[in-house]
Amino acid sequence: MDVEEVAEELYGLKPAEFLAARDAYVAQARKAKDAAGAKAIAALRRPVLAAWAANILARQQPREADRFLALGESLREAHRTLDAEQLRAAGRQQHQLVTTLARTAADLARAAGQPVSGTVLHEIEQILHAVLAHPDLAEQWSRGRLVKVPSAAVGFADVAPRTLPARPDPAD
Repeated sequence: MDVEEVAEELYGLKPAEFLAARDAYVAQARKAKDAAGAKAIAALRRPVLAAWAANILARQQPREADRFLALGESLREAHRTLDAEQLRAAGRQQHQLVTTLARTAADLARAAGQPVSGTVLHEIEQILHAVLAHPDLAEQWSRGRLVKVPSAAVGFADVAPRTLPARPDPAD
């Protein structure tokens, strides 16, 4: 059994449908004597509603997702190089795009029959901010495989500047 194909299908399902479908695939794998496949499929976690909504955004709007991922790369590069102008421009774009994409994700979820509360909308925004700051989350999101809401991203702490500004010598 191809675990990647199963995962692709499962993460495209509504959260309420995930567990039953996953368990059915685990049973199929066990019946086929594929212990490794059964174990890998059983390890797949059901996404929370906000993660699922963010995932369907990435899955159904790939051009917007690519544009958003490019913004994340630009922001991380601006933080690495300490480019003030690039930081300002990307920062303005970040706030506009996060708000727009979070609303789009909520609309896609509603269209799929999953109502989205204000709290979930806020969590989607939190996910999108984290995707911008963390390349590993960006990769998971781009594949539609996030399962939880990451901790709030505050700045770009994981991005070390390439050059640090010189500190004034206290003896001067």
